[in-house]
Amino acid sequence: MAPYESGDTVGAAHEGAERDGAPRSGRRKAARYAVPVAVAGVAAATIGLVPALAESGDPDLPKITAQQLIDKMAESDVRRLSGTVKITTDLGLPDLGGLEDGLLSGDGHGGSGDGSSADPRSRLTELASGMHTLRVAADGPDRQKVSLLERGAEYSLIHDGKDVWGYDSKSNEVYHSTAAGTGEERRAEPPATPEDFAEEALKAVDDTTSVTVDGTAQVAGRDAYKLLIRPRQSGTTVGAVSIAVDAKTYMPLKFTLTPRSGGAAVVDAGFTQVSFARPAASTFDFTPPKGAKVTEEKDTAARTPAPEHDEDLTGHLGGPEVIGKGWTSVATLDTGAKGGLPTGSQGGDLGGFLGSLGDPVSGKFGKGTVFSTRLVNALITDDGKVYAGLVTKETLVKAADAGK
Repeated sequence: MAPYESGDTVGAAHEGAERDGAPRSGRRKAARYAVPVAVAGVAAATIGLVPALAESGDPDLPKITAQQLIDKMAESDVRRLSGTVKITTDLGLPDLGGLEDGLLSGDGHGGSGDGSSADPRSRLTELASGMHTLRVAADGPDRQKVSLLERGAEYSLIHDGKDVWGYDSKSNEVYHSTAAGTGEERRAEPPATPEDFAEEALKAVDDTTSVTVDGTAQVAGRDAYKLLIRPRQSGTTVGAVSIAVDAKTYMPLKFTLTPRSGGAAVVDAGFTQVSFARPAASTFDFTPPKGAKVTEEKDTAARTPAPEHDEDLTGHLGGPEVIGKGWTSVATLDTGAKGGLPTGSQGGDLGGFLGSLGDPVSGKFGKGTVFSTRLVNALITDDGKVYAGLVTKETLVKAADAGK
């Protein structure tokens, strides 16, 4: 099927959502659309969902432009659903002999802020690699549930009103937190559905981006339009982003990010089953099982630096700042750690190990090491600066030279 008329859209997400008369929810959601360029933001945005979903037959749907489709996505406000999402992520990380699995999953509770294997701050990082299956459910802003299915075990994150529960069936541990605030602020749902990733990708729609409607598809038994987003710039590692959008609710059903280098998708998210009926109220009920170890979240005020301390830290690190525009934006942070990778009697072995995983580079900025994945690249210079983004090694070096 030939692509529908779209007229490559420039700034469509922002223009469509800011029109007079647009629903408030549409403006709110469109305002959140952006591809983060900070190091932590880039890493978070690459947590992926990759199902091998069968797309049978191309449904015959009314023609729609890219501008119209993005407007409808921004106005969509699905609050009730349940379904299954398949997840796979292929960043092309180096083989560390299983070390990376322990670091990502918080094995041994090392990644948990309060020492519990049920703490979502450690468990949800598992989505950063490998293949996973999630069961999701939502009933408005105050009730959501996400379950990560594992071999013979399950990890669940439940948000019910002011309560957020995390439960690891394997260790029989429970994590509990309560806090004031709106349901939107206390959502238990991680960035793990096609809608979450679509919101991030749509923020990149500007004059550096081509957006078209690329036909139709069926996902999880539902008719959908396919929105295709392609960077116009040549210095990015992103090849294309494809979003399958439900033709009735206009909620994203599938998200696929392919690298410019080719091969398998880096990020591919999709429902294998979805229903927009209200889930049973019992879905969100949770009582700690008998004998479970329950960890209460510590006072967040005690763990959060005071604003003035935060400002001092930011000022000391000197950033992050952004160099460039659009898909070739590079975040830069001055760590103040001169000498680059760890060296000396205590850091020599670590520095040598990390150095073996990267490529040495040099330029006007001096010398440094580039660490590469199929999507995110980062440069650490010998004078303690970090440059990172969804860009090629050559683009990082140019950004570092421009930053001198």
